[in-house]
Amino acid sequence: MVGPLWPALLVRPLDAVIVVAALVMAGVHVLSPVVRFSDEQARSRLLSFAGGVSVSYVFVHLMPELNAAADVVGSETAVVGMIPHQRVHIVALLGFVVFYGLERYVRCSWVDTDAEQPEGIFWFHVGSFAAYNALIGYLLVHRELTGAQGVLWFAVAMGMHFFVNDASLRHHHSDVYRRTGRWVLAATVLVGTAVGFLVDVGEPVLMLLFAFLGGSVVLNAIKEELPEHRDSRFWSFVAGAGGYTGLLVFA
Repeated sequence: MVGPLWPALLVRPLDAVIVVAALVMAGVHVLSPVVRFSDEQARSRLLSFAGGVSVSYVFVHLMPELNAAADVVGSETAVVGMIPHQRVHIVALLGFVVFYGLERYVRCSWVDTDAEQPEGIFWFHVGSFAAYNALIGYLLVHRELTGAQGVLWFAVAMGMHFFVNDASLRHHHSDVYRRTGRWVLAATVLVGTAVGFLVDVGEPVLMLLFAFLGGSVVLNAIKEELPEHRDSRFWSFVAGAGGYTGLLVFA
């Protein structure tokens, strides 16, 4: 009995890296509400910088990877009249559109911000991001195909992305998010990572999940930069995007 069980007790060093990365990413949601800034400008600069990092990762690292692997999607996800690259980018567009629709629904469902927020809106919004976080936790495991460095690049970019999402959700839901929402989002990252170790959906589906994530990340980062009422910082965003691009290209 001991012999067959022994391999199951071994933990690869890369698995340990993935677990630590997942814990750090989850910790962003737990700790970001207690982070204090000297002034609002410092907070805005950091949020814009974080948004630049996450968008840079999608365009410079993730999308070229998906293009190179598009043929893997091939016949298993065949759609008449579409080439593999189109299928990947259509799924990325779907991720963008889904989260745009989510944000519009939340904004339109709670027009009177002075009134008490409907509980259903909170759970719909947080539940959507919980599924999103679980997807990111799942895909973290499958960054192992690019080695420890690939896991770390992904974890840093998504950790920054969580920081931006967390600020947005706290803006929408205030105290109820601090009390409940952040813990739900932190937990779902770890749940997604655990499922990633247990379930392999196959490379074609995996590529489509990464594509959906790419489109979603771009929308969720950019929506925090563009509205006039946001105190976003263009040069901080450029610094985040440019700096992380340099690391991805030259490191």
